[in-house]
Amino acid sequence: MTEFWLSSEQLAERAQAGRKRQVRCQQRVASAKVFIDGTQLIDFASNDYLGLSQHPSVIQAFQQAATAGVGAGSAQLLGGYQREHQALAQALADFTGRERVLLFGSGYLANMGVLSGLVGRRDALLQDRLNHASLLDAGVLSGAIMRRFQHRDYDHLERLLKQSQGRRWVVSETVFSMDGDCADIAELNRLCRQHQACLILDDAHGFGVFGNNGQGLASVCSADQAPVVIATFGKALGGYGAFVAGSHTLIETLEQQARSFIYSTALPPAVAAAAHAALTIVRDQPEHRERLLTLIERFRQGAAELGLALLPSSTPIQPVLMGDHQRALATAKALAERGFNVPAIRPPTVPEGTARLRITLTAAHSESDIDALLTALAEVLL
Repeated sequence: MTEFWLSSEQLAERAQAGRKRQVRCQQRVASAKVFIDGTQLIDFASNDYLGLSQHPSVIQAFQQAATAGVGAGSAQLLGGYQREHQALAQALADFTGRERVLLFGSGYLANMGVLSGLVGRRDALLQDRLNHASLLDAGVLSGAIMRRFQHRDYDHLERLLKQSQGRRWVVSETVFSMDGDCADIAELNRLCRQHQACLILDDAHGFGVFGNNGQGLASVCSADQAPVVIATFGKALGGYGAFVAGSHTLIETLEQQARSFIYSTALPPAVAAAAHAALTIVRDQPEHRERLLTLIERFRQGAAELGLALLPSSTPIQPVLMGDHQRALATAKALAERGFNVPAIRPPTVPEGTARLRITLTAAHSESDIDALLTALAEVLL
């Protein structure tokens, strides 16, 4: 039989070239530690920025809700929308200052639902070149005339806006997941108002960490300035799922047209309850965010003192550019041998020649964790 997937030879070629991805079974333990292949490592690969996935209140909320069952049973429109979902959606709407919120099973599903459900085939869809793959895939699915402006190059975006016709949409992450830098949201808002475009912000890596009370970087915009805000529960809230926040009309439109919402089983109620508990912690306990920001500053200051070259990022994502993917893999292996789980990010996830170590810091790390990682980085890089 002819194989319609990668052959064993092609897989071997990828492995030989250092491009083959592989899933490793991991077991997280207390604090920021993980067991991989029986070895305990300090974990610098997690997006659990505030350490809330292991918070007792979040775990308790999950356990209590799970006593009624572990699944929603159906899509939200068919009866899967339960009281845990309703309570979470209302709390998110209040927290973000938007009229309504719609829950999705994941950030990928939310992005697919928003762009395919809102953007028309003759519309102009302008995306930052380094937007997440889910946004780019969703743009293709929408059938719109999609153009990608150079990363954070708003002069280029303005030229594309001037060249485009009809309805125009501008899409950007707030915090970029591989570089750790931030969009200039004020400039995006200015250009969208000037050219009558609709701004869509994916605040996956900003929500819960930045903004007033952890409301995210998108919170600097009013509902008129950023009509569509997307964020996830899988980063700072330490759980799973996602939401879209906006006006009543926006949410009703998505309920009618977002296929990834209409045809997907709802989040398990226990997952929604856990996200609600995590949101309450974000709102009421700023010390978790403050600790994370202190650790980021400690890491960057220590790296500067050692002469380590970091990409310019003030977020929990701290990339160390390697360039060559083989060097990135070798460095990640050397760090693992010293007790640290730091992933090597390679093409096609990042552009050719920009392989890097992607270090992510969390509030669960200790100061000694940070200092030990800096020492190990100096040993393998300097």
